[in-house]
Amino acid sequence: MKGWLRQHRFALRAALGNVRKAPGSFLFNVVVVAIALALPFAGLTLLDNVRPMSEQLSVDPEISLFVKPEATREQALALAPPLRELLKANKAKITFVPREQALESLKAKSGLTDVLGTLGENPLPDGYVMKLDGFRSAADAAQVDALADRLRALPGVDTVQVDSAWVKRLAALLSVLRLALLLLAVTLGMVVIAVVFNTIRLQVLTQRDEIAVSKLIGATDVFIHRPFYYTGALLGMCAGAVALGAVALALRPLNVAIAEFARLYASEFQLTPLAPLGIAALLAVSAGLGLVGAVLSVQRHLARLN
Repeated sequence: MKGWLRQHRFALRAALGNVRKAPGSFLFNVVVVAIALALPFAGLTLLDNVRPMSEQLSVDPEISLFVKPEATREQALALAPPLRELLKANKAKITFVPREQALESLKAKSGLTDVLGTLGENPLPDGYVMKLDGFRSAADAAQVDALADRLRALPGVDTVQVDSAWVKRLAALLSVLRLALLLLAVTLGMVVIAVVFNTIRLQVLTQRDEIAVSKLIGATDVFIHRPFYYTGALLGMCAGAVALGAVALALRPLNVAIAEFARLYASEFQLTPLAPLGIAALLAVSAGLGLVGAVLSVQRHLARLN
């Protein structure tokens, strides 16, 4: 175990020595990789802020059920027990709205009292308004439609209307954003690997004579490859740290603009940086991309020196 740790310490020192030999080139590559990482990191930060907000929205879909016009009042009232049975799992508040009340409400809201008075008889049916209390996330919106289909199957029901369309639109929008961010991250991840691949290739070519001498005195391939692996991982991790720092700095002017917009909706929504665990995960991903680029480059170019 001590020998294994000693070899890795030597490889890390060798990688840091390579960085010190050409700090300008290393910093330039860090900036290039950081630019590629900044956009997906910013997207992840945005989604991380929006996701809990969308999931914690108090989503109380309202279902309106209208009885067939020819149904009697007794038939309309007879729907109450099966409605309660269907909705008992959702803690729904069920309100019966007689046609007379619906007409008075329409007159009060529309201002068409005289026009409606000319109709002679009430054209509105009896109905029920059901406010569901069991749906607290956009992901559950599809269950509302399934419930509405069961309500339509009840005898005497003419129409069922659901007002949860905006919830489904929100869920669909977040899904599209996640997919777009994933495609963007994969594309820019390939850019990161390509940059690291080229950086390690140049180091291999620069140290070709040193590698040849090391082989002559008995150095194994693993011993020779390991410092280049550390260099690639360091490049990726440093670039990830720079990208996260740039995103954190960009949140300040963004929050100034967002605060003015959110104030119009009586909200105090602000973008916050990722949690420490998220930051550690992104740094690990960045280092991993650098390591992948280094492995590919070393396996390709050092094989030609054998």
